[in-house]
Amino acid sequence: MHTPFRRYLVAATLVLASVGSASAWAGARDELNRFTQGLKGLDGQFSQQVFDSKGKVKENTSGRVALSAPRLFRWEYIKPHEQLIVADGKKVWVYEKDLEQATVRPQGAEEQNSPLTALINPALLDKQYDVSEEAAARDGLQWLALSPKRETDTAFQYAALGFNAQGLARMEVVDAVGQRT
Repeated sequence: MHTPFRRYLVAATLVLASVGSASAWAGARDELNRFTQGLKGLDGQFSQQVFDSKGKVKENTSGRVALSAPRLFRWEYIKPHEQLIVADGKKVWVYEKDLEQATVRPQGAEEQNSPLTALINPALLDKQYDVSEEAAARDGLQWLALSPKRETDTAFQYAALGFNAQGLARMEVVDAVGQRT
């Protein structure tokens, strides 16, 4: 099972993939700029699949998320196990329904070093990540690759944003132990 933040980070990247843009087809970097322009938050449903390093599906989850600025969020896992994660910019509450247990911890810097933060605050993108466009389309999408400049500050090794004519269509993340989401 993933830690609550890792699950949040991975699912956060996936929910962004469900939010499209009305712009015409352009390069991945241009699409990212259009997507993030004026973005203050988002609200939507998500689904995610986690694959181990051999490509085998380890976990399927789904739920609902609401984000406002990078440090305020409500993340609700519905399937397969109910879990609620809420952050107010200072603290993170994690409620595990099956365990009937809640934990509270200070909201740390790890949330600030996720690809989600760079998408909501694009000024951080080139500061925190090496950014490159993949030369060829893959799966019918233009891809933008993000590699953390300081691997010790992040919970992932690599992230890729895939854009189609409607905007951000898919996001892939490889975490610190080689799992792909």
